[in-house]
Amino acid sequence: MPKRYWYIILTYIITQLSSFPAALIALNYFPNSYTEIVIYWSIFSFCLALLITLLLLKTDMKMPLHREASTTSNIILWSVIGYFLAYFVQVLASLIEMKVLGISTGSSNTQNIMDISRTIPLFMIIPAIIAPILEEVIFRKIIFGSLYKRLNFFISALLSAFIFGVIHGEFQHILIYSSMGFVFAYLYVKTKRILTPIIVHAALNTTTVIAQYSLTPEEIQRQLDQLQMIFLG
Repeated sequence: MPKRYWYIILTYIITQLSSFPAALIALNYFPNSYTEIVIYWSIFSFCLALLITLLLLKTDMKMPLHREASTTSNIILWSVIGYFLAYFVQVLASLIEMKVLGISTGSSNTQNIMDISRTIPLFMIIPAIIAPILEEVIFRKIIFGSLYKRLNFFISALLSAFIFGVIHGEFQHILIYSSMGFVFAYLYVKTKRILTPIIVHAALNTTTVIAQYSLTPEEIQRQLDQLQMIFLG
């Protein structure tokens, strides 16, 4: 694996961990502005991580495209297909968790993000845009891409998708995160362009953010009940 890929992974890890010292400093020295400081630090650190990642990927951007890489029209087509495929897989995994595994619906991770977004709406750029770019570069282009050179698609996708799920920190919802990661890996291989899973991932996250931001919990539950009727009868 090229050194620049390790630097990208290290940048992502530092960004994720940087909120802890920021929180401690804010708590000890600026307790009255604790929430705002931590949120704005997260926005700044993720924007900086994205900038560093893009700079480290300049070499990759200058490389000629894979001879089988999809055209712009194909990327658009597979982004649309991938969006509905990922959404279907997400709903199916949610129903399996709920009906088969007995896991309650709802993600504390998503709820925390929405609570923060309601406090400072600018924070929404992280889950909607920045996180999908960073995560697809790391989990699909770097981790999956490296594994795929040595292993078959299924094993590579499974391992990278599992890591993708674990990183989100909600082990009870590992099936949802892993299944979506599997779809993103398929889109990457199908189009030979990392842009495709980035678009789909960003579109899904944006849809979730808008829905959570504009709908009440009762309306969200009503939609889940309707989806349950469609898939399970």
